[in-house]
Amino acid sequence: FLYTVFPKQNERVAIVTGGARGIGCETARHLARLGMHIIIENMPGTKAMPKPIEEQTLIKYLGCVCVCVCVSGNSENKGQEAVKRIKEENLNQKVEFIHLDLTSLKSIHWFVKKFNDRGLPLHILVNNAGVMLVPQRTTQDGFEEHIGLNYLGHFLLTKLLLDKLKQSGCQESSARVVTVSSASHYCGELDLEDLQSCSCYSSHRAYAQSKLALVLFTYYLQHRLTAEGSHVTTNAVDPGVVNTDLYQNICWPAQRLKGLVAGLLFRTPEEGASTSIYAAAAPELEGVGGCYLYNGQRTKSADASYDEELQSRLWTLSCSLVGIQEQHHKAY
Repeated sequence: FLYTVFPKQNERVAIVTGGARGIGCETARHLARLGMHIIIENMPGTKAMPKPIEEQTLIKYLGCVCVCVCVSGNSENKGQEAVKRIKEENLNQKVEFIHLDLTSLKSIHWFVKKFNDRGLPLHILVNNAGVMLVPQRTTQDGFEEHIGLNYLGHFLLTKLLLDKLKQSGCQESSARVVTVSSASHYCGELDLEDLQSCSCYSSHRAYAQSKLALVLFTYYLQHRLTAEGSHVTTNAVDPGVVNTDLYQNICWPAQRLKGLVAGLLFRTPEEGASTSIYAAAAPELEGVGGCYLYNGQRTKSADASYDEELQSRLWTLSCSLVGIQEQHHKAY
């Protein structure tokens, strides 16, 4: 599955996490081709917060805006390289790099405040950033890194931006949340009693659990949005096996094998981004949510992902972990 011809996305605003490299960069690049305006700036996640942007430096938003958010603390150079490439390909586009640390709840709150202060709408949120098979370690807030960055970081980001998405969507053109999961979720098991993988750590298990959590979150959020009558849709996507830096933590023999076969068997980042682009821009998905998409097709996800009780329990636990006061909500 590769890109088809999508209509221009003028006057629509998008955020793409992990937009400096890999699938995220290709997602941002192709959204820019549809008329989006890429904003990238630097925001340290753990250092002192920079001064607010002066009014005269703000961009005149003539087209669609895509805010590319990168996770890694040392990735500013890669972000600037992405800026340069997108500028060269989209001569009329202004580009700015935003650095967000999804391992820090404080950084996520700061980013959302900064974005909201600009007074922009938000039509597309692509939850793309992630880590895979990292050794056992924790985020700044004490969460196991896979569940903390891949899932809880995006959970909080989405929750904090949800009102903006609801305000921006309309009956003719819904706002969209696109969350990048993985086929690994099929072998994932969600242990709500040990979400931090403390009892017996396995990087493969922790990664699969985080990707299953993203699918459960996607489905439950769509149920809530539908019950509210909101013009926001949310879908999970599977990019396939893609040749990116995510594999940097696999063992040396596997690294060597990957180097031999990746060019033949793995997808390129551009190919991996194709379903994210489809979910964000395809006219046939207007108003369609609660799907798991692979190769541009609706696909059945893991049986566990349809467990409505598990979805609800995960949502409640996630709110508690990230410090969100959950208002009473009617059962769907």
